[in-house]
Amino acid sequence: MEKFIYLTINPEALIGSMLTPDEFGAYMATGTKKSNRGQVVFFEVDLDSVKTLIDLDYLNSRCISKPDGKPKSSVYLSVYRVLETIPLKALKDLYLTTENGLVLNLKKTPYNPSKDEKREIHLYQELCPVNPQVASALAPTEFLKVLTDGSLQIHLPKLFFVDLKLGELANNPLTGSAEQLPYGSIPHLRDCLEILKTEDRKQMKTVQRVFSGALLYRTIETGFYVGAKDEILFYKYPSMIEMEALNYDFYRAI
Repeated sequence: MEKFIYLTINPEALIGSMLTPDEFGAYMATGTKKSNRGQVVFFEVDLDSVKTLIDLDYLNSRCISKPDGKPKSSVYLSVYRVLETIPLKALKDLYLTTENGLVLNLKKTPYNPSKDEKREIHLYQELCPVNPQVASALAPTEFLKVLTDGSLQIHLPKLFFVDLKLGELANNPLTGSAEQLPYGSIPHLRDCLEILKTEDRKQMKTVQRVFSGALLYRTIETGFYVGAKDEILFYKYPSMIEMEALNYDFYRAI
């Protein structure tokens, strides 16, 4: 039976499994006894690209069928600083899972920085290895580069983040409509965005220091980004109309 390698984001871990991505997502979200519920975001990882980074003997000895013939669900291979050790070329499709185990598959999309949407302000939810929510005047590629190229006192080896919707607040923080934005504290968000808009040299402002661990999938704007410096992978998020046709069950669940 085929073995798969997955990089989960919440929590950050490298996991071997005999389950397909859809099966793995459902298992991680709901558990075997359906008593646990939790959203899961994970990558499939190319096994050939990480063979030298994992203990293959351990994987092959533990990731085997159970006595009753059922596949092994999970074998944890690493739980510390995983994203930074995995080459970007090893990352395959990205999967989003609802708390009731429905899975949406996102494929890598060629990314052209010149096509970055011209919004005055962006809202990014960092997901790994750190997870504050940050408003920024930088486009996704610029944001990634600044946080990973060593130009700041505090920088990251890699970063995985998602671009969130701001609607009218992206260009008009104080008086723009926030009617369609289901965020916790709109007044605080407006204040953070206005600081970025009025302070010329300020490029980033932390909105929330602690991530709740659950994404509101309907608030995702362009998609997910992962990389370091000038290397970036982009996973485009479908519009609600596209998603309804692509994965109706997932669409209904979010």
